[in-house]
Amino acid sequence: MDVFMMVRRKKLTMFIDAKDTSTVLELKKIIEGILKVSPKNQRLYKETTVMDDEKQLQDFGLNSNTAKVQNPAPLGLTVRDENGEFESLELTPYSAPPYLPDVMKSEEIDGQEQSP
Repeated sequence: MDVFMMVRRKKLTMFIDAKDTSTVLELKKIIEGILKVSPKNQRLYKETTVMDDEKQLQDFGLNSNTAKVQNPAPLGLTVRDENGEFESLELTPYSAPPYLPDVMKSEEIDGQEQSP
């Protein structure tokens, strides 16, 4: 089954889908096609756990029930720097949407929008 993931690194967010039987290495190869960073220079995280290249995505609890298209599973990504060390995991928080002026808010009564 397909699993949908949101791979984040700093301010970058990538939405990627793969089979739950795909290995972490195969996912890194997909990322390589986007970022042009070799899989050996990538490290993927499920929460704070480093994901092993040989394991399948389903081994980390990623399946069609936990990684849906409307609610992709979040993964972290770090890359190796010029010193050969992996950077620390850094995910820049998303900005909050701007305040919605009152004239743009619809009035709802019992979940039904009312016409003027």
